[in-house]
Amino acid sequence: MAFRSRSRRTAPPKRPATKKRASRAAAGKLRKRAAKTATAKTVTAETVTAKTVAAKAPSPGIVEAALAAFAHEVRTPLTGILAISDLLATSDLGERERRWVDTIKAGAEHLASLATLFVDAAKTATTGSDVRQDLFDLRALARNIGDALAGRAAAKGLRSAVDISEKLPALVIGDPVRLRAALENLIDNAVKFTEQGGVALAVSMSRGAKGRIAVAFAVSDSGIGLTLAEIKRLFRPFSQANVSIASRFGGAGLGLSSVKQLARAMDGDIAITPRRGGGTTFTLKVTLARARPAKTGAGGDAEQPSVATPALRVLGVEDNPFGRVVLNTILTELGHHAEFIGRGEAAVERIAQGDFDAVLMDMVLPGIDGIEAIKRIRSLNSPLGRIAIIGVSGRGDDEAASRAAGADAFLVKPVSPRALATALLEATRRSAASI
Repeated sequence: MAFRSRSRRTAPPKRPATKKRASRAAAGKLRKRAAKTATAKTVTAETVTAKTVAAKAPSPGIVEAALAAFAHEVRTPLTGILAISDLLATSDLGERERRWVDTIKAGAEHLASLATLFVDAAKTATTGSDVRQDLFDLRALARNIGDALAGRAAAKGLRSAVDISEKLPALVIGDPVRLRAALENLIDNAVKFTEQGGVALAVSMSRGAKGRIAVAFAVSDSGIGLTLAEIKRLFRPFSQANVSIASRFGGAGLGLSSVKQLARAMDGDIAITPRRGGGTTFTLKVTLARARPAKTGAGGDAEQPSVATPALRVLGVEDNPFGRVVLNTILTELGHHAEFIGRGEAAVERIAQGDFDAVLMDMVLPGIDGIEAIKRIRSLNSPLGRIAIIGVSGRGDDEAASRAAGADAFLVKPVSPRALATALLEATRRSAASI
């Protein structure tokens, strides 16, 4: 019997890696390296971009300086508006025309105050400055806001009502600039969102602790009204009650958010109350400090300095042509003779000729600035070096440097006729006492 031999099976030999598989492996490694390199380049590029943006971004100091320069330039034409308004107010006007003049003046004063806010905004970014604590006339502010409300309502054909409590004190301490800006926002909204009917302002007060008072400004309208859901969204930045309001009336939705921040910064708040029959009442509450009463003389009345001065020869150092016309108009009305020059270096040479009684020195000039010009005038021999000098600027921060350089008085633009007359009196008295 024949047997068939069994052959042992052997595993097939391993096939060597083909060129195709080798190229795939190499490509995978290259992709990993490329990904790592790309990631590194992306990080580096982002870092470089961030550094470039940071390098190109203006420093806080530059922004603050630019805004300060802007404020100075804005106040120059506002000086003219206020000066002409004051002069018109002294002329023979009817009651209606006089109210128009008062409205123009109040608006110009508010614009000048807003210029200060621009500078303060830049400071806040670096120093975190708080609200101001200035002495101001609360009754006058309330009346001006009431007049503004009535004027805007009349222009749109709406009724208006203003009720200011007689208990409201005259002089208080707080931030009149931001307070007025907040109230302007509320009355703007009231008029804007009211198509028919009327708007109203009611100002009341209650006593607070330690010489402080709580003042409430209630601005009401008969406009579109708000639901509770819309009220909740109203104080978010860039938010409005609903989309249809934004498309119909416009606006970015930033105003009420800022008003709420201001109210809380002044120890108050803002509340919204829907009105029966339609409309809304916004009540802004702030806390203010009562001003201390002025010291009185023997007769019991507060002493008021006289602003009458003899005719003076005044050198105005002002490079802005409009500013020259305005100051010349005021000085002429006050009975003084004025001459103007545009550069600080030339002012020193002109004073050295001895033809003047006083100098109005603008702080921002081509060539040397007003501070350096004052120093050079003070270096002249007496009595020329002791001439009365009044520093003038659109920036209140310039006062300290101006007086340190030798100024006898200082004015912040916009300059009113009464303020200029008072400053001339102060400066000439100080100058005469130093000779």
